[in-house]
Amino acid sequence: MTKKKMIMGGALALLLFAACGKTDVTDTQEMAKGNNGYEGIYHGVSWKGASKGTTLEDTDQKIDTFITLDENGIITDVKMDFLALKGGEWKARNNSEAEVAIDYTVDPQAAVAGSNYEKGTSMFDIKTNDMMSLYALGVDTDGTVAVAVVDAVIRYKLEMKLEPGFDFDTKLEQVTINNELIPTVRTSGSGLVKPADWSELEGRDLYDIHPWNHVMSDRGVLEGIDETSTVGEMLVALGVEFKDGVPVEMAPVHGFHSNGGWEGNYKAIAEYLKGKDAKEVTSLIDWSVSKYANGINEGNYFGVDTPAGATRTAQNSVEGMAGATVRLSRENTSYQAALVQAGIISEDEVVKGRF
Repeated sequence: MTKKKMIMGGALALLLFAACGKTDVTDTQEMAKGNNGYEGIYHGVSWKGASKGTTLEDTDQKIDTFITLDENGIITDVKMDFLALKGGEWKARNNSEAEVAIDYTVDPQAAVAGSNYEKGTSMFDIKTNDMMSLYALGVDTDGTVAVAVVDAVIRYKLEMKLEPGFDFDTKLEQVTINNELIPTVRTSGSGLVKPADWSELEGRDLYDIHPWNHVMSDRGVLEGIDETSTVGEMLVALGVEFKDGVPVEMAPVHGFHSNGGWEGNYKAIAEYLKGKDAKEVTSLIDWSVSKYANGINEGNYFGVDTPAGATRTAQNSVEGMAGATVRLSRENTSYQAALVQAGIISEDEVVKGRF
């Protein structure tokens, strides 16, 4: 398939549908339409390593998408899961459950950034499948507050230990990297910004690491909080109560800022798709934009040979924290594979997104 054809086709996707046992598009279309039109539940999958020849059976990460259509092809429900193989079991990366423990005797120490990365010292022991945009906090019996916020740009857990006597009227712009905001643990190696040394972010606060940090103020639990807000205002937004200016003891809790981690991103995609005509919305990405279409190589893989940045997609990645087109292309592949099963597009229209 040529790039010109892909641009005009508007729906570009991936060769992963053999896993569902249907390779004849004509037969699939007949089965999908049948007496009930498009009515049914359709499944698509994309997986890590497809561009390198890894089979679905041998991969350790995959994205499953199930779309429910009515007889006219209107999307009535969407279920998307990012699954990782751990200990022989498939576990959903977008599972928002977590176990959080805090050791208030620990003073957080910064990790060694860059290629020689070494984990720092953390107050938090967090067990979860989803670290994207996660926050956790608690208050000790003496009023000491422990806060951890995962920044979705550098992908580090940033910690604050606020001991008795701390001035909670301190502006957040005064709480900067390595000055009461300590990057202790790298949660992912795929951060958009990868500092080689913390001096690169010297003087940066939680809302000033990258221009996209504004989404923490735009939506979610920290909506309305920005660097001009006080530390106390941020803590109240996160659920801390104060009595006579002192934080009240609080057991460890966790949640997600911005769009809400993987689960929040997938909910955003589902909400975008519900009620739309699947025959018209044949991609999660607008491939008519030439600079993105040019990121597709001759093998119909996207983002492998040509870097591609964020765009306005179903995830609204320009305004959303972490919806780069390269990543969303994986979800798009899974979605388009479901459309193949529904007989709406053919296999050769699927763009094989980078995973």
